[in-house]
Amino acid sequence: MEDSRIALPIGTTLDRYIKKKQDEFQFATGELSQLLRDIALAGKVVNREINKAGLINIVGAIGTQNVQGEDQQKLDVLANIRFTRALSKGGEACAVISEEDDEIVDLNNDGRYVIAIDPLDGSSNIDVNVSIGTIFSIFRRVTPVGSPIQEIDVLQKGSEQVAAGYLLYGSSTMLVYTTGHGVNGFTYEPSLGEYFLSHPNMSIPEQGKIYSINEGSYNSFPEPVKQYVEHCKESGHSARYIGSLVADFHRNLLKGGIYIYPQTAKDVNGKLRLMYECNALAFIIEQAGGLASTGTKRVLDIKPDELHQRVPFFVGSKEMVEKAESFFN
Repeated sequence: MEDSRIALPIGTTLDRYIKKKQDEFQFATGELSQLLRDIALAGKVVNREINKAGLINIVGAIGTQNVQGEDQQKLDVLANIRFTRALSKGGEACAVISEEDDEIVDLNNDGRYVIAIDPLDGSSNIDVNVSIGTIFSIFRRVTPVGSPIQEIDVLQKGSEQVAAGYLLYGSSTMLVYTTGHGVNGFTYEPSLGEYFLSHPNMSIPEQGKIYSINEGSYNSFPEPVKQYVEHCKESGHSARYIGSLVADFHRNLLKGGIYIYPQTAKDVNGKLRLMYECNALAFIIEQAGGLASTGTKRVLDIKPDELHQRVPFFVGSKEMVEKAESFFN
C-alpha cells in the first residue's frame, strides 16, 4: 500500500502551472500571475472560514443589506474583507468592485488590473451547508497607471476580460479559471495547502440533458422561457437546481446542460449581476465551448451602464442555449 502511494505522482500545482503558462497571458509581465495567486490565497482563507463556520458562530444574517437590497450574511462580509485585503496587499489590482460594496474601491496604487468579484455567491445556502462559491473577473485598466480610477476602467464589456474564474466550496474546494486559452480546474488539497491541476482543458458537451431554473417562478416567466422549459420536459431532460450559481454552473460545465435565470415580473431586468457573475461565467463557458446569452444577445458584448447592472442569463451547452434563443426569435 505504501509503495503504491509513493509511486503516485503528486501532480501539477497551481503555482507551477501559472508559471508554465505565463507567456500565454495577454500581458506577460508577471503581474497577472501574481494576481491569480493572490485570489487563490484568499480562497484558501475563505475556505477555512466556511469549513468551520458552524463552530464559531459566523453563519446567519448580519442584520444589514447590501446595495442590492439583499440581506447580508456574516460570511458575505467576511469573504468581501478577505478578498479585498488580499488584492490590496498584493499591489497588482488598482481597484475592486464587489457585489457587497456600493461604489468602486480605489486601492490607490500603481496596479494595472481591475477586479470585479462576487465574494460569496449563494450565501442564502450557507446556513444549510450547501455548496457556495466565489466568482471573479479581471480587466486591464484603461486610464494611465497612477491616475485616479474612473468608470471607464471598470465599466468594460465582458469581452475585454483578461482572466476570469470561480472558486467552488463544496465536498472539495476547486478553483476554475481561464485566461482566454482554455479552461482548467484545480482541486485544493488541504493537508498540503496547495491547489493541484485536476481538470485540464475543461470542455462542456455541445448538447446536455440538464436544465437548471427556478420553476417556482414559472408563472412570471416570459412566454419564450415557458416554451423552452416545456421543450426541455418534452425532450426528457432532467431538472437540477441547487440555488447556488457556481454549483449549478460547475455541474453543467462537467456534464452538459443549461442554467437559466430569466427576467420575471419581479425582476424585470433579470436578477444576476453582469459585472460580478455573468461576465466571468460567460467568458469561462465560451472558452469551454459553450454559450452565454441574455436570450437575445451575447453576454460578453454588453457594454455596462452601471456597476450593479442586472441581466437575464442563459448559459451552458451550445446547442441548448441556441435552442433557448430560438424561442425568442
